[in-house]
Amino acid sequence: MKRLHIIIVGAIIALTVIFSFVFSTKRPSGKTKTSSISYLKEAEGAYKSGEVQEAKILYETAKELTEDVNTLKKIQSKIEDINIEMLFSPAVDECSIKYVVKPKDALVKIARKFNTTINLIKKANKLESNIIRPGQELKVNTCKFSIAVDKSQNLLFLKRDGEIIKTYIVSTGKDNSTPVGSFKIINKLSNPTWFKTGAVIPPDSPENILGSRWMGFDRQGYGIHGTTDPNNLGKQITLGCVRMSNEEVEELFDIIPVGTEVIIVD
Repeated sequence: MKRLHIIIVGAIIALTVIFSFVFSTKRPSGKTKTSSISYLKEAEGAYKSGEVQEAKILYETAKELTEDVNTLKKIQSKIEDINIEMLFSPAVDECSIKYVVKPKDALVKIARKFNTTINLIKKANKLESNIIRPGQELKVNTCKFSIAVDKSQNLLFLKRDGEIIKTYIVSTGKDNSTPVGSFKIINKLSNPTWFKTGAVIPPDSPENILGSRWMGFDRQGYGIHGTTDPNNLGKQITLGCVRMSNEEVEELFDIIPVGTEVIIVD
C-alpha cells in the first residue's frame, strides 16, 4: 500500500511538471505575438508623429519578438529606411557630432578631417550650397562606413561601425567574374565615361552601362556603379563589377568616402 502511495504521488508530480512545461512554452508564444503587434502599432504612431529615433527603437523591439519571416522582412526594411533618413537628417546620434565651423573652414576640409563626404554633410544639414560661415553648427558623421557584398545572394550591405544599416539588391559578375576579397574605394565619379574596349562611351549614351555613378576599387577595372538596365538587378550578369540601380548608387555615393573598405564573398 505504501509503495502504491509513493507511485501515485510520483505520477502526480510528473504530470504537474509536464503541464507546467507545456503551459510555460505556450504562454510566451501568445505573449510574443501580442507584444509584437503592439510594438509595431506604437512604432508606426511614433514615426507618423515625427519621433523617428523612438520609432526605430520600437521597430527593433518588435523585430526581436517576431517569428514570421515576411513580417521580419518588412520590419527590417522599415528600420533600414529610418537609418538612412536619420543619416540624412540634422538629428545627432551616437555616430555624429555637432561641429562648430571655424574661420577659414570649408566643407572639403571638414569632410577630410572626419573622413566623411561633402555630400553627406550637405544632406544632413540641408545645405543648398558649399557656403558655410564661422559659428555655424553642422552635424558631422564620425563613424566608419564599410561595405560587404554577398555574391550568392546578390546583396550589398552598407555597414556603420560594423552594424548593417542598409541592404541593397545588386548584380554581380557572370561566370564568377566578380573577384572575392578585401578592396578599397580609390576613386568616385559622377556620370562616368565608359572606356569600353575599342570605344569610349560618353555618360549620356544609352550604351553606357555604368549608369550615373562609379566607385572604383583598388583592383583596376572593378568597382560599384549604376545601370541602364535596372530590371536585371539581382542576377549574376555583369562583366565583374557590382551593379546597382542609379537611385541607390547615388545614395551610397553620397555616404561613403574614398578609402572605404569593400569585402566581397562568394
